[in-house]
Amino acid sequence: MSARAPFLRIEKMSMRFGGLTAVDNVSFEVSRGDIAALIGPNGAGKTTVFNCITGFYKPTSGRISMAPDGALPDPAAIDALTRSGRRHRDGLYLLERMPDHEIARAARVARTFQNIRLFAGMTALENLVVAQHQPLMRASGWSLLGLAGAPSFRHAERAAVARARDWLARIDLLARADDPAGALPYGDQRRLEIARAMCLGPQLLCLDEPAAGLNPRESADLNRLLRAIRDEFGVSILLIEHDMSVVMEISDHVVVLDYGRKIADGKPEHVRADPSVIAAYLGVPDEEVAAAEREIGA
Repeated sequence: MSARAPFLRIEKMSMRFGGLTAVDNVSFEVSRGDIAALIGPNGAGKTTVFNCITGFYKPTSGRISMAPDGALPDPAAIDALTRSGRRHRDGLYLLERMPDHEIARAARVARTFQNIRLFAGMTALENLVVAQHQPLMRASGWSLLGLAGAPSFRHAERAAVARARDWLARIDLLARADDPAGALPYGDQRRLEIARAMCLGPQLLCLDEPAAGLNPRESADLNRLLRAIRDEFGVSILLIEHDMSVVMEISDHVVVLDYGRKIADGKPEHVRADPSVIAAYLGVPDEEVAAAEREIGA
């Protein structure tokens, strides 16, 4: 586990859909400045955990606390906020009580999805500018000042375009700023989606299979981009990923789920050697791991 202070804590979280338990009593932490990976076989509950953190689902039970501008306070302070029935106080947020738009804006959590969700008909630049619609709308006085061409809105608009162009330069797409996003190669679209999320100014970036469909060169580019986001901006990253070469190369901390339950939690090198993890990926009971490894030549 990281020695850095945690700023996101998931405690005893469960998510049930009727008689199906997708996530079962899962707890883990993400520390500030860490790249944490959430891994496991298909159907393990990883995306459900993401959906609970980002407000798309409200967990059936459990608590998700976050302090975007610092470390989490002691448990007594979190318990007091829980008992109060409030959503947030003094930089502490209970995400399970907040709607998704408030989690994005106030707690500063941004995410991408398994399937790319860019506006294909908009240009690359427009995709990054439209991601900043909330500050632009506030600067426009909810359209009135924008229609009047107020200086405050023009300043905000220039700032949004400058931020968008800066991120295009960071992902080597500035030369294609005016190309439709849907016309970009797949790997470029993946990086553009991450850049769009970063235009929101998040403290936590949740990435759902960012390396899916990438070739080795594109995966290496992705690794460099994620390290730069962490190192230059201090953004913590939580990612779901099936590409173990990406997970093992860039992660500080790995959490493993299987059938909705946490089966391992720790440093990548420790998790990789855990018999329970090997068994889950091979689809065999723990006691049969050695025989299965011999059979496949591992």
